[in-house]
Amino acid sequence: MRNTARWAATLTLTATAVCAPLTGTALAAPAAAPASLYAPSALVLTTGHGESAAATTPQRAVTLNCAPTPSGTHPAAALACAELRAAGGLDALATRPDVLCTKEYDPVVVTVDGVWQGKRVSFERTFANECVKNTYGTSVFTF
Repeated sequence: MRNTARWAATLTLTATAVCAPLTGTALAAPAAAPASLYAPSALVLTTGHGESAAATTPQRAVTLNCAPTPSGTHPAAALACAELRAAGGLDALATRPDVLCTKEYDPVVVTVDGVWQGKRVSFERTFANECVKNTYGTSVFTF
């Protein structure tokens, strides 16, 4: 019985000595992931008919992720991201002069919320009609 107790004590001490350093590393906090090389650019775009976003229920919504690669549910994500980068953001989108629209008043409101190149964005614009909305850029608001 004495030898059994001695072997059990020896085995316990050996296991503790061998396994203790391993359990310490398992409990250590994980290393922080390296920062991304790209500033985040992830947007949610909505559109609906009405005077303002507060008075309108969105009829369609898409997502647009531009960094590190274009993706999302936007039908032309790559074109929309390229257009936004070239313009320098949503506020700088220019109208296309080659498109003629009727003067029909059927307001369309577009909202954009999210992050563009690492900065929080909240954008709302009401257009006179669908045609006028589609003249802003070539693909950002076309969904």
